[in-house]
Amino acid sequence: MTHNLPQLPYPFDALEPYIDAKTMEIHHDKHHGAYVNNLNKALEGHPELQKLTVEELLAQISKVPEAVRTAVRNNGGGHLNHSMFWKIMKKGGGGEPSGDLADAINKTFGNFGDFKKAFTQAATTRFGSGWAWLLIRGGKITVESTANQDNPIMDGGKAIFGLDVWEHAYYLKYQNRRPEYIEAWWNTVNWAQVADNFAKAKA
Repeated sequence: MTHNLPQLPYPFDALEPYIDAKTMEIHHDKHHGAYVNNLNKALEGHPELQKLTVEELLAQISKVPEAVRTAVRNNGGGHLNHSMFWKIMKKGGGGEPSGDLADAINKTFGNFGDFKKAFTQAATTRFGSGWAWLLIRGGKITVESTANQDNPIMDGGKAIFGLDVWEHAYYLKYQNRRPEYIEAWWNTVNWAQVADNFAKAKA
């Protein structure tokens, strides 16, 4: 299969003023586009790998031939991570989750405020480029961060939502002020989509 760049589910300016239109355009078209192109290039000449979804590729990354493993890890991760990232944001997002997801967050972290603090801490303190995640691991929800474009699926986790803290995600508007970007980003979260991801990850 050829991996394709998914369409952004809203216009570039939909997340203003929190994430600016120019950043969204470059981030989606250029950065995510490059991950998809480079993933397809890495898989050329490997028909057995071309049959797999990006999730399957990353879940068994140790079985990918060494010659292309790093390219598949970096670009496949970039493709999978961003495909989720666009969907978990929306115009008029923010607020707090409800239902099963809210219950799980409250049970694990005490309340939404403490979860938000833990997640923000993971995102703020991730050194260099990477992601902060809410995920299911061993049947429980937890907060973690990963370097570069790594995804929790690579070591048995199931991501529910993630925040991109690569500088390309925020530099035009926030420069080096990552904490300000993270605080603003909470106003874009599409909790209905995150709840759907949670239900699927549990199933």
